Amino acid sequence: MASAPIATRKKRINVRATSREAKLIRIGAKLRGVNMTEFILSSASKEAEQMLADQRHFEISAEAWKEFTAALDRPARIKPRLQRLFAEPSVLDR
Repeated sequence: MASAPIATRKKRINVRATSREAKLIRIGAKLRGVNMTEFILSSASKEAEQMLADQRHFEISAEAWKEFTAALDRPARIKPRLQRLFAEPSVLDR
């Protein structure tokens, strides 16, 4: 099975680190068997992917899901204060 082609890296990212951070990164890269660039990019990419996934996906208990769907299924109620608020011109319209 052929592996996917590796994209050529063209963008440069400059970072500053403390001596302690640089040492930790160097040790982590060595233990993983990769260079510092690969270690940093891999770690940062995984963190970014997780952050993005957290924005789109969440898990709740079965009980919380029941409460959530019950709230969605309830008929809408008119809230006088919200009705007045939405009747006012937007601050962007003023």
